[in-house]
Amino acid sequence: MKLTPDSGPKEYPVRPALAVGAVVFKDNRVLLVKRGNPPARGVWAIPGGSVELGETLQEAAEREIFEETGIVIKAGEPICSFESIHRDDKGRVRFHYYIVDLAASYIRGAPTPGDDALDVGWFSREALGRLNVSPSTRKLLDQTLTFG
Repeated sequence: MKLTPDSGPKEYPVRPALAVGAVVFKDNRVLLVKRGNPPARGVWAIPGGSVELGETLQEAAEREIFEETGIVIKAGEPICSFESIHRDDKGRVRFHYYIVDLAASYIRGAPTPGDDALDVGWFSREALGRLNVSPSTRKLLDQTLTFG
């Protein structure tokens, strides 16, 4: 893994990583990705990824959502933030992210999995019950937002 001076490994990091997600709706459906990498491989979640040095949260969200889904968005303000800490069998921190989810507007594009996504799609509230959705995504959609 190639590291820049200000980056570190994603697995067994030396400090928490800042990540961003975008909550995007179209026709009363929310955009979700099926994660392709640990720590949430195979789990449906809000799309997003790491914030790069010099990027605003909005710039990072717009870039990450396009790379991961092929969808062009306009990112807005933060609506939720949380920590995601995963430990290995020995109690060592394997992953540690601080994630900020932003409200975002759909601009254009059709969902196509890219980057680290196994799948991507638009989902109604009813469809969420049939998916393995991450707890943080379910909490955000159930408690903070109402749709279709």
